Amino acid sequence: MTPPTHHVDHELIQAAAHVARTRCQGDNHTMAAAARARDGRIVTAVNAYHFTGGPCAELVLIGTAAAQGVYELDTIVAVGDRDRGVVPPCGRCRQVLLDYFPALDVIIGAGDRVRTVAITDLLPESYVWADHQLDTEPPAPPAPPEPHGKD
Repeated sequence: MTPPTHHVDHELIQAAAHVARTRCQGDNHTMAAAARARDGRIVTAVNAYHFTGGPCAELVLIGTAAAQGVYELDTIVAVGDRDRGVVPPCGRCRQVLLDYFPALDVIIGAGDRVRTVAITDLLPESYVWADHQLDTEPPAPPAPPEPHGKD
């Protein structure tokens, strides 16, 4: 079954492509990401490649957004340097994006096949970190029933 698609935010793709063209230079920065905040703002970021790993553009974007006071994202896209176009998030990014923004839409695909899908469609039957955390306080016992008046 093909997952349902949503509106493709072409302005977001253009924003990420612009950052990839103008800010991704050399081997240290090869990917750009752009996300639309719930209030309509666009936040952008680039990856920080290092031989020890380094965060992907999507993960840098989460921190950049928080530094700008943005904690709710609606849609995200990553674009590669050298006109590589839209690049889907890696497995680690998919998991982190799901944990931070479970209702997030992700733009994927190439050329005329670009489409927007829910992050949950990119991680079917996924592990949701929040679902497996223990509460720090036990739940309060239920309150006793209220009396129904004088008998």
